Amino acid sequence: MLNKNSTKELREIFLSLKTGIKALKSGMVVLEKGLSKLEKDILNINKEALEKLHKIISKEFEALKFVEEKEESVEIKIEKIEIEPEMEEKSEVSKPAEIESAEEIKIGFYNKTLGKLYERLHKEFSELYTVLKRAEKTKIGEVNKGEVICRVCNMGPCKVVEGVEELKGICGADASLVFARNFARLVAAGVSAQADYAKSIVETLNDIVKGEIPFKFRDKRKLKMFAYALGINLEKSEEEILNEVVDKISKIFFQQKGELILAHRAPKSLIEKWRKYEVMPRGIDREITELISRTSLGVDQYYKNILFASLRCALADGWGASMIATELQDILLGTPQPVKAQVNIGKEVVREDMVNVVVCEEDPLVAEALIQASKDLEIFKLAKKAGAKGVNLVGLGCAGNEILMRKGFPVASSFAYQEAVIATGAVEAIVGRLIPNVVQIANRFHTAVITTNPISLMEGAICVEFNRKYPLESAKEILKIAVSRYSKRDSTRIYIPDEAIETVSGFSAEALMYVMGGRFRAGLNILSENIINGKILGIALISGCDQFGANENVQVELAKELISNNVLVFSTGCSAIKLGMAGLLVPEASQLAGEGLREVLEAIGCPPVLNMGSCVSNSRVLTVLTEMVNTGGLGKDICELPVIICLPQWVNEKALSTIMCFVSSGLQVVFDPGNLIVENKKTNKFLFEEVEKYFGGSIRFAKTANEFSGIIIDRIKQKRKKLGIDQLRPRIFYDMAMRRTLDEKRYIPSIHKSGFFKILENQLSN
Repeated sequence: MLNKNSTKELREIFLSLKTGIKALKSGMVVLEKGLSKLEKDILNINKEALEKLHKIISKEFEALKFVEEKEESVEIKIEKIEIEPEMEEKSEVSKPAEIESAEEIKIGFYNKTLGKLYERLHKEFSELYTVLKRAEKTKIGEVNKGEVICRVCNMGPCKVVEGVEELKGICGADASLVFARNFARLVAAGVSAQADYAKSIVETLNDIVKGEIPFKFRDKRKLKMFAYALGINLEKSEEEILNEVVDKISKIFFQQKGELILAHRAPKSLIEKWRKYEVMPRGIDREITELISRTSLGVDQYYKNILFASLRCALADGWGASMIATELQDILLGTPQPVKAQVNIGKEVVREDMVNVVVCEEDPLVAEALIQASKDLEIFKLAKKAGAKGVNLVGLGCAGNEILMRKGFPVASSFAYQEAVIATGAVEAIVGRLIPNVVQIANRFHTAVITTNPISLMEGAICVEFNRKYPLESAKEILKIAVSRYSKRDSTRIYIPDEAIETVSGFSAEALMYVMGGRFRAGLNILSENIINGKILGIALISGCDQFGANENVQVELAKELISNNVLVFSTGCSAIKLGMAGLLVPEASQLAGEGLREVLEAIGCPPVLNMGSCVSNSRVLTVLTEMVNTGGLGKDICELPVIICLPQWVNEKALSTIMCFVSSGLQVVFDPGNLIVENKKTNKFLFEEVEKYFGGSIRFAKTANEFSGIIIDRIKQKRKKLGIDQLRPRIFYDMAMRRTLDEKRYIPSIHKSGFFKILENQLSN
């Protein structure tokens, strides 16, 4: 039994529990309110905080990344340009002769794969006109020597014949004036193409600076080096430096007076020549506009004056537009380094089990966006659903060469053979700036022809207008079209030759100096020393295009002839791809080289032909040659170097601006003029002889590989004789005292003399 004390204790316990329960309930209410508030606080974390967090994480990655910053749906403009029906044929217009069989097209292909694919096209679609058929049947034959056509006014056109008074133009223009006008317009067109390309990269970087493109630039060191060359203070944040670079470069295009700042990278003696003969470019757009204006009726009537203006305009390309494009691409996408990849239309390039998208797009942002989109989970799932293992990107032409140089992506062929890639029957889409004939070939297969820019529309093609503010979304739309075509493949019509070829590419100026000197002695001393001691006879650049239906494999035969004579070969553009498809861009090809060159190549592990990039990368060659002059031992100007430029084939006007830039930079240029450029006594004398007196460079014409190699080797030997290195010198063995002297005078390439490297040197000195 409970006594009174026990009852009292229980009552107290009960009251305490009751009070505790009330307190607990009250606490629960407070806790619930606190949790509710906490939940709201968590939900109210704003996008700005997330973006800050993302920026912190992003700094850990050097690779380019697309950031999906906006959740709203993005509308990408897609439009198909329908093929318009042909107008009624006129009876008086004669058609080209019909081709009875594929055997009638006698093209000596350097590459068996191309031959097989075109043979397939001609047999399966005998009624179609491929570029090879058109080259055989619709091309105008040889133009009469000394005869030019003038179309600059509506009184003509006038057929003007050299040396015949009654066959001058109606206005009295002689053949030399008409030639100079026509040639100048081609040069201006080439420079404008490179300038437009450079502007697109400037525009991309400008949008990055403003935060309008979710894109990160890669090469921070190159940014500082380039900024220093522009005279920008490096004691600022990277964003501020980039902003100043973009601002300064944008002004260069529209600059009307003064001198092009990047031209000051050239050797001093060359700069003095440009000033003396008044060809120092003032601004890029200024030179293009003035050159076109000079060729109009009633303006410049003196052929020499027009050709001098052409030289100045071309300098605005090589030391302006092309150099800007190259440097900014490196900042944006990374400076190329040697990388292995596959070329040729083979099974390692075009994949039978994947959605194949061929990229021939010059805009670097488009190519980079396609690379990122091809790895996107949504696209991967769509490809898997369609029955493919994923999306395979394949490069083509110069645009493909840029992807190859930086990413090691496979390249199918040069720009000329777009049709052959489609003929595999395994290409779902071909994207970029293409030839019109590709549409009718694509229509015989399941391939979609896609353009991405309103300035490059084409009948029968789909235009997916690339939205620069939403690059990933734009690229995904392109790939969705490609994936949708995969199910339309006809497996019975797929033919992919098993002939992929390995290449080593990516020899930028920086990469070449690293290969030649290593990390701590990066430079071109080894290259210069081996030219001086005779192991390397000299250097030849094989640049230019790959011409449709060319009957001789000029580039390939020429390259083999040169390396067998100990000439180191640089290559750019579609020529580089063609040489890669011939198996010359691998170290193993050094077996074809002469004894001296082979010894050097085996020591440094390089191919005998070095792929330096697309046609815009010819500016890298100017950088390398300037470094060779600065290194010493081979003269004080570019014109003294045993280096020759050659363009065995060319298609685009850009090649002519390249030629004139190299000539005015002091280099000998050998090229095939074709039928477009007619020989003229006065202009030939100017381009062959007089220009050499002014700048040290000149032009020579050649057609066959033997003609090219003969001129190149002879000119290199002449230059070696002038330098006094035509005879073998006794080998010098350095003792320790001599080696210490070398260390004290350690040469630092000017390309490395940015503020960063100066600070480093000062620290080392102290």
